[in-house]
Amino acid sequence: MNTQSHTKSTSRSLPIALLRARETVMAPVRDMLQGIQITEQKWRILRVLDELGEVEQSTIANEACLLLPSLTRILRTMEADGQVTRRQDSRDKRRTMVMITDAGREILKVNLATSLAISNSIEAQMGREKLDKLLDLLDELQAIKV
Repeated sequence: MNTQSHTKSTSRSLPIALLRARETVMAPVRDMLQGIQITEQKWRILRVLDELGEVEQSTIANEACLLLPSLTRILRTMEADGQVTRRQDSRDKRRTMVMITDAGREILKVNLATSLAISNSIEAQMGREKLDKLLDLLDELQAIKV
């Protein structure tokens, strides 16, 4: 059975368009990260911790778009590498609090110029207004319950 008459072409498919856009944005980021031998996931974790300060693991998982079991494994490696510290919450022993270290901040600081250049290039090609609109639309999309 030919289903083409019932589905949108891949050029107008939201999931495929989002994946293509992600690849466009992430390709130069991956190049930057490859040069410093850090994964996309670790980069996102460092960014979240730098922005939010000490937070509980579930907050990091949510903000960095990671599953909690994966995050726990990654944090163990990052702690061993001296990029983050973890401690048990003094009020709720079930919670683990995580904080970026100076070494973790240094990774962000050393790569700030490259990261900003990537963002600035995207903004220069799209324009600030369109980029803001895209981010607003993506926020709106995330709020949809399917």
